Amino acid sequence: MIIEPKIKGFLCTTAHPEGCKVEIARQIEQIQAGGKIDQVPQRVLVIGASGGYGLATRIAAAFGGGAKTMGVFFERPAQKGRTASPGWYKAAAFASAAADAGLYAQHFNGDAFSKEMKTAVIERILADWGQVDMVVYSLAAPARTLASGETVRSVLKPIGSAFSGATIDFKTQEMRSLALEPASEAEIAATVKVMGGEDWEDWIEQLESANCLSEGCLTTNYTYLGSEVTWPIYYHGTIGRAKEDLDRAAGAINERLRGNGGRADVIVMKGLLTQAASAIPGMSVYLSLLFKAMKAAGTHEGCLEQVERLFRTQLFQTNQRRDGAGRIRMDDWELSEEIQAYVKSHWNEITQENLDQLADFAAYREAFLNLHGFEVEGVDYDVEQNPDVPLALAFG
Repeated sequence: MIIEPKIKGFLCTTAHPEGCKVEIARQIEQIQAGGKIDQVPQRVLVIGASGGYGLATRIAAAFGGGAKTMGVFFERPAQKGRTASPGWYKAAAFASAAADAGLYAQHFNGDAFSKEMKTAVIERILADWGQVDMVVYSLAAPARTLASGETVRSVLKPIGSAFSGATIDFKTQEMRSLALEPASEAEIAATVKVMGGEDWEDWIEQLESANCLSEGCLTTNYTYLGSEVTWPIYYHGTIGRAKEDLDRAAGAINERLRGNGGRADVIVMKGLLTQAASAIPGMSVYLSLLFKAMKAAGTHEGCLEQVERLFRTQLFQTNQRRDGAGRIRMDDWELSEEIQAYVKSHWNEITQENLDQLADFAAYREAFLNLHGFEVEGVDYDVEQNPDVPLALAFG
């Protein structure tokens, strides 16, 4: 079948297997071109490993540092004429590349929040590795089923007062006004349950109880604080409240790991188009402005570039760039005075007429399509594709 992007709102409901494969190959080549990354832990578990920063971390660890990796994710295979999710195709491409390179790569497809998944991962670690040296938590999920059986859902809402602003339609490139009412206390609590640090803590507790954490084990969790212009919907909204909970969780995990010399780090990354970010109202305008400014300054980075810089200059070094809360900061280029001056000066000036002049929505849209394997350089989209790509769940 010929596979084309089908866009509905901020979602693309199709994915291109060859496009995803070529994109993963490009990222692997990019990491390898930079040379070996020193000090990368050799047994790495990535929770949320099929896209965004999680997949970039797995690529950097495996193909930059030669690490054995396990990845946990929840992706949909192709069925009834529908393509698989982009994460499925990317995980399959990673598995194939790892096999070709002789790298251990184990995959777990299912609910990362569940006790069953944690048990399955722990059993595999004990059987194949004994212990793990690094646990990366990079999960982005809309809902979580608790041990009680109750399912709680996250919301993208402001707190305290309503939010109004503009967003850009991916399909038509039209700017539209958007208004959101403030979240209730119940919605805030549910968002923290889904996107906060509780499950990160649970994973570390379960792994430690099973003696799966090596001496000096490192665990990380990625977060985003953003610019002042996005604070009303992000940092001061329900997502921000959940992200604040990561700091609490990091403190608790550090106490737990103190005995074996381990460490928990919250890492603040720059604003990027990920599947999760594309759903946040107002972020399309902000990121389009940001892309314009950072590309002009020569400082624009994608997920892979951010993780590579983190690995090569910060995470495994002694002179880390930390803030007052102890977080490692990788958003330094985004928050530079020059970049933020451009964003803030044009934030309230963007209209349909000047969108292409003030912002780089074309690059933003291209990044969105790239997430799903479309508009990837070197791919012939007129060639028929078999959407039913198998995902080998183990290699080692």
